[in-house]
Amino acid sequence: MSLAVWFSLLTASVVISFTPGAGAINTMSNALNHGWRRSIWGIIGQQLALIVHVAIVAAGVGLLVSRSEVLFNGIRYAGAAYLVYLGIRLILTTPPAVEPDDTDDLLAPREGHWSMIRRGFWVNLLNPKAIVFFLAFIPQFIRLDEPPIPQYLVLITTVIIVDVIVMWGFFAAAAGPFRRLTRSPRGQRTLNMVFGALFIGVAALLVFLH
Repeated sequence: MSLAVWFSLLTASVVISFTPGAGAINTMSNALNHGWRRSIWGIIGQQLALIVHVAIVAAGVGLLVSRSEVLFNGIRYAGAAYLVYLGIRLILTTPPAVEPDDTDDLLAPREGHWSMIRRGFWVNLLNPKAIVFFLAFIPQFIRLDEPPIPQYLVLITTVIIVDVIVMWGFFAAAAGPFRRLTRSPRGQRTLNMVFGALFIGVAALLVFLH
């Protein structure tokens, strides 16, 4: 991959990562409920899903999904249902009492690393439009006359590094000013309602916008 092509890939990756979506909502929710540092676990899960998306496209399965209305809709509705589940669960969560402390550990009941990774993974994976997007995105940066594996490694490494920086350095950090609301059950309840509604809203977009 030439330097010029890589810079184009880098620019496109930055634009994509800054586009708000379920991943950004999940990251901000994690940062508010579990602190900036621990939000990285959800971001790791989201990156694992990106790797799967690229692998699906590289293997040619993405083309099959994009051309099969049944497969596409099946994944789309499953993804929407999962987001609705996350939204309702967040809305119905009973906020615990918190201590007047500024540490991350007292923001909310500690969720395990693997639980956050799994949630981040499924939030990103169950989005068929991401597969279709990568199907259109990847060919712009992969030359058929060059070995594919090194090119895919450069592509996925660039996409992941950029997305981690944007998610952790921007979206998770942007949640910081609102963390004072987590100091009271009422504030936590308000945030849970907001982010729960956002998850459900993204699910609605996934279903109704084609």
